[in-house]
Amino acid sequence: MSKAKIGIVTVSDEDLSGKAIIDTLNAYLTSEWEPVYQVIPDEQEQIEATLIRLADEEQCCLIVTTGGTGPAKRDVTPEATEAVCDRMMPGFGELMRAESLKFVPPAILSRQTAGLRDDTLIVNLPGKPKSIRECLDAVFPAIPYCIDLMEGPYLECDETVITYLRPNTFTPALLRSELPYTSIFFTQRREPSDFHSVSLSLLISRSKRMVLVRSPP
Repeated sequence: MSKAKIGIVTVSDEDLSGKAIIDTLNAYLTSEWEPVYQVIPDEQEQIEATLIRLADEEQCCLIVTTGGTGPAKRDVTPEATEAVCDRMMPGFGELMRAESLKFVPPAILSRQTAGLRDDTLIVNLPGKPKSIRECLDAVFPAIPYCIDLMEGPYLECDETVITYLRPNTFTPALLRSELPYTSIFFTQRREPSDFHSVSLSLLISRSKRMVLVRSPP
């Protein structure tokens, strides 16, 4: 199994939150991974050049940025991300804002987004360590499967910390977990035929968060 490279980019004059991302990913991941860590100023050209290098030369399967996502004139991380991506993934930003609004009303001012550059997923996070963990808890369950679909390295997680959801991994063991689910994906029917309806009702009753469901064909 190849070791995953994950780019971590702090967009700031000083590093206030990069370590929080590394600590969170170390808590999530049980598979081997290598951080490629950068601290750069709030300059769009430099942000773009860094993202391109991490994706194209370092071949990171995932790049996580922190900082530069607000409405201030120097906050240009979303613009830099959009400039280097082939396709955007707006659902990540939408879910992060919805999650942050539960704790901090000014989160509506956040402009973080996500996108794909070839086979690299780039995700913007806010700058505060507490908000970083809240946002990653919300969106990370979808990230391993997204990387699978791009034929990247296989990321495995500690399910006592974070539940990552792939096709064919939804089992009754998840129902015994007390984790707060933020996204649920179903991709094929299991036996018995009513397994989905029973499982879904139990998960909704436990969770007070958003549940995203893709029904089986």
